[in-house]
Amino acid sequence: METPSLPKKILMVASEAVPFVKTGGLGDVCGALPKALRKLGHDARLILPRYWGIDPAYYKLTWTVSPMGVQMGNCIIWCGVWGGEVDGVPVYLIEHEGFYGRSRLYDDGQKEFGDNSDRFGFLCRAAIQLCRDLNWSPDIMHCNDWQTALVPAYLKVWERHDGFFANTASVLTIHNIAYQGWFPYGKYSYLGLGHENFSSDKFENFGRINFLKGGIFYADHITTVSPSYANEILSPGGGYGLAPYLSRRYWDITGILNGADYDHWDPATDPLLPANYSIEDMSGKAICKKKLQNDFGLEENPKIAIVGIVSRFTPQKGFQLLMPVISSIIHQMYIQFVILGAGEKPFENFFGNLPNCHRGRVGSWIGYNNDKAHLIEAGADFFIMPSLYEPCGLNQIYSMKYGTLPVVRNVGGLRDSVKNYNEGDGTGTGFIFNDPTPQAIFYTMGRICGTYYDRWHHIEAMRKQAMQENYSWEESAKKYLEVYDKALIRRASWR
Repeated sequence: METPSLPKKILMVASEAVPFVKTGGLGDVCGALPKALRKLGHDARLILPRYWGIDPAYYKLTWTVSPMGVQMGNCIIWCGVWGGEVDGVPVYLIEHEGFYGRSRLYDDGQKEFGDNSDRFGFLCRAAIQLCRDLNWSPDIMHCNDWQTALVPAYLKVWERHDGFFANTASVLTIHNIAYQGWFPYGKYSYLGLGHENFSSDKFENFGRINFLKGGIFYADHITTVSPSYANEILSPGGGYGLAPYLSRRYWDITGILNGADYDHWDPATDPLLPANYSIEDMSGKAICKKKLQNDFGLEENPKIAIVGIVSRFTPQKGFQLLMPVISSIIHQMYIQFVILGAGEKPFENFFGNLPNCHRGRVGSWIGYNNDKAHLIEAGADFFIMPSLYEPCGLNQIYSMKYGTLPVVRNVGGLRDSVKNYNEGDGTGTGFIFNDPTPQAIFYTMGRICGTYYDRWHHIEAMRKQAMQENYSWEESAKKYLEVYDKALIRRASWR
């Protein structure tokens, strides 16, 4: 029998969160986890910047604190705070036109903003100052990736002798360790963390500032977004230079697989689909498939296998492995591809041009469209994710719920969530391959086609097994509560 966690005050500090703004899985997690924690009886709240694209009036937010002075190094910077409740979660948006009044979050489309260290260092300090102004002392400040990784340091350095934060513990979640927040040393004085903290075990990294490295040193507990990724980042290749520092914190690292927000991703209730369906009645999936083929200019044939792609186009996602063999797959196998994605131009150009080369067999949409993403999840038969590394991944989880079998590499959260097809008894929830090579993808496509056309009863059985999998945020939230308890114990040891 589980022992319920005592009610906690938890502040999620993030650079993005749905429904406000999202560039990847970070936004999904920071939007969904506070909701799940509140459903379990905890006072979870969310703070993030008020970017240009977020309309406070749309979310019925009002001025909560204005003005608010935030100490940064030797200066005070003034801002305002919008507040309100969205999806049952108290939300605070930091208003500073100079820092956040931009259409993009981290870059201008070509390169990162030159003042990102100022922008997100300020966000960390503002989160702490807001707690004071609200007279709300959190038990946990949960920060995410490099953008908010200074929170643990500020709690230990600036607030070390302040009784207001005497019992506040910090948790740092690493969503993608490849992004660490590297900045020139000239930016360090603005952060106000003291020269003694610019050392090789804390913030110094080859003469530059490394936000994530300092967060790893000061956080009371560290999490990653899947158990396998927690192990991978301890290796020289997977740690991107931080493996030795993470290894020192080995006992303070926990991998928790991200949950899925089934309020938004469930084919039985999804309002974005032309027809709903469930494990008891799958007829709606055929309607979704027909709509998908029609919308993407494909041959309308209910019997042909469709492979879906919804992704950011970056080398991490592994689609450079698919590019050399996709034409051979189309010529040699009876299969269609539906592609939705955006990112680096070589990928966009290649996949955007494929429909011209393979009319009726490939459809693509360069950009992101939520309606089309849901339709692909529902209408496709398979969903491919050939990632070189994948801290967690969410689309494979969404795909299983929609009865769309994921085709994934054996890494990170993909390994932790997908059960490989067993040709002997027809069990499994998807198809897993190991090698990061075009040949591995080619042969795996052959395997799924052989199963689809020769062992349809196995496809049906796998769909049912996949749709029965439960990766709800409630289960993940319970594991985070265990982490919070560990962090509070660790925090007490600092005193």
